[in-house]
Amino acid sequence: MADGPSDPEAGELTPRDPTLQDLVELCRQLQQRSAGFLVVGGFAVRVSGLNRNTNDVDLLIDASPDNERRVFDALATLPDGCVRELDAGDVAKYTVVRVADEIVVDLMACASGITYAEAAQNAVIHEIDGIRIPFASPELLYRMKKRAGREKDRGDIYFLEQLFAAQGKAPPEV
Repeated sequence: MADGPSDPEAGELTPRDPTLQDLVELCRQLQQRSAGFLVVGGFAVRVSGLNRNTNDVDLLIDASPDNERRVFDALATLPDGCVRELDAGDVAKYTVVRVADEIVVDLMACASGITYAEAAQNAVIHEIDGIRIPFASPELLYRMKKRAGREKDRGDIYFLEQLFAAQGKAPPEV
């Protein structure tokens, strides 16, 4: 498991940006194993209507031992097998567990103080290529991104505020 892109001259592979098809296939693998997960981050913003790139797949997961095993089993289908370097309990132990395989997948039990159990109640389902994928709702994304306070989230926050305004709604309380 690498922390980020590595030196290709050293014989190591550099992860590529994930495509929508990568996300669909990963979600197919997760669903085949009945894993509890929710897509957050860049892909969730994209399905809310902002066409932007993302360099990883962010998943908020149920970090129970059984579910973590199901998630790891699904990630084992990625070509480089990087998930095999993880230990049981890592998702609960660390803020973010980065699986830098052919694509980068970030696993979290909690994002900006919001747990999987809470977030799952605010999921929106989008069907893509026959796969029903749970995404964070725009309201949930807004709360996560405002709480995170990261510079790189400013564009997403602005987009979400415009989305709420177009719907005649105020942004949710953070």
